Amino acid sequence: MARYAISDIHGCLVTFRTMVEEIIQLRPQDHLYLLGDYINKGPDSKGVLDYLFTLQQRGYQLTCLRGNHDQLLLDAIDQGEHTVWLPEAEKQKTLQNFGVHQFKDIPSKYIAFIRAMPLLVVLDDYILVHAGLDFSLTNPLLTSNHLLLNTKRMQPSKAKLGERLLLHGHVPVTASTIRKATNKKKAAINLDAGCTYYRNEEFGQLCAFHLDEVALFFLKNIEQSYPINVK
Repeated sequence: MARYAISDIHGCLVTFRTMVEEIIQLRPQDHLYLLGDYINKGPDSKGVLDYLFTLQQRGYQLTCLRGNHDQLLLDAIDQGEHTVWLPEAEKQKTLQNFGVHQFKDIPSKYIAFIRAMPLLVVLDDYILVHAGLDFSLTNPLLTSNHLLLNTKRMQPSKAKLGERLLLHGHVPVTASTIRKATNKKKAAINLDAGCTYYRNEEFGQLCAFHLDEVALFFLKNIEQSYPINVK
């Protein structure tokens, strides 16, 4: 059994599927941890969620955490469309992808799937979250839900993490930054290599992290061309 973590897929279905099937060659006995942001920005938000459903139906072991972009769907339904902070073109791209005109019309199976996602997973050797923890707290595991999904600033403390390593995403960083953090055994490793930003030479890669071997796998975005703001 091997354990892997991937973050910030953002609708890049072809790249994600290739990473799973050809690069890490995931097996049913392995465990794949996904750190959120399955949707928006990229070309096939619905397709990514459908692929996760397919993997689960085939008996693959997945733990899917919620990201801030996934939370956006819940907010739109629970609080109203006015909470959707996406640029209009990006909002319409996601709605068209699901074949609806409003977020509340997205089929309930997708919403239920996102609603059931944990925001934080604590293993014996790792802590997994989308954005990060509040290290100003004596116990960072008590971080508010908002910060778990949205924080962009952390001062990771190995002492407060105990023997665990923190894996997260949320803010795109270069592949070299991820490699450096891994090689230096930093307390926190950001796995978001900005896959969706394929027009930016510094980003445009999907990263998979092998939890047991502390190894990295990278794959350049291989989607067909799509409109995206350069990060």
